[in-house]
Formats: sequence, structure tokens, C-alpha cells
Amino acid sequence: MTFQKITIEATISSDLQTAWDSYTQPKHITQWNFADDSWHCPSAENDLQKGGKLKSRMEAKDGSFRFDFEGIYDVVEEKRRLVYHLEDGRSVETTFKEEGDSILVITTFDAETENPIEMQKGGWQAILNNYKKHTKSIKS
Repeated sequence: MTFQKITIEATISSDLQTAWDSYTQPKHITQWNFADDSWHCPSAENDLQKGGKLKSRMEAKDGSFRFDFEGIYDVVEEKRRLVYHLEDGRSVETTFKEEGDSILVITTFDAETENPIEMQKGGWQAILNNYKKHTKSIKS
């Protein structure tokens, strides 16, 4: 099956190690991995190696909805690139590029077919923006 690719990005005011750790460590993932303040991410696991599993629990704070987001890593290049696939065959790639005193984080993902493209792009961008905000709050 061929999926439409969507790309989002954010420039992070941080050093590369802090940006990487914030993106990959479960203690940080739970602080930013949600698209809206009415949601949260109560748990996350991340086995950061080829064949390892990424898993995060996303829940509406009012308890009305919850789901697990899971992927299996295909590529892990420390502080450079992550590629993983989801159960339905969709792929996600995130790269980290140093640009002066900042890090450009670019994620390209395969769109699913149930929701409009703009909704998906907006949701993923909101999560990336939360990551940016959280990473900025970390003292390196």
C-alpha cells in the first residue's frame, strides 16, 4: 500500500544531546507526547535499537479515550536519525540536524486513511511543538 507522506518540523533552541535525550528518553516523552492540553501521556517505553519497540500511552485526561502508540525501529542512528514502522505498515522518520546553536528536527510520516491530511499534520505538529517547548525548559 502506498501512503501519502507528511512532513513537519521544528527548530529547537538546544544542544544536540539535550534535544536527542528529550526526544528519546521515556521520562521526557511523557512530558510532551500529546497534541492538546486535554490529553496526557502517562507512560512511555523506548528500546532504542534496531528491532526495538517504541510505545507510549496517550489518554484524554477526562478518561473518555485512550490508545497505545507503538512502533518498531528499523534504523537508529544516535543523535541523527530514527526510522520506525507502525503495525499497519506506515513509516515514520525523524532527523536531527545541527544548525548553529539550534537543532532542526524534521519528521516525515505516512498518513493514515481515516482522518483528513490537515488534521493529521496539525496533530503531529502540535506534538512536535510540545516537544520543542519541553526541550527548551530542560537545563543542559
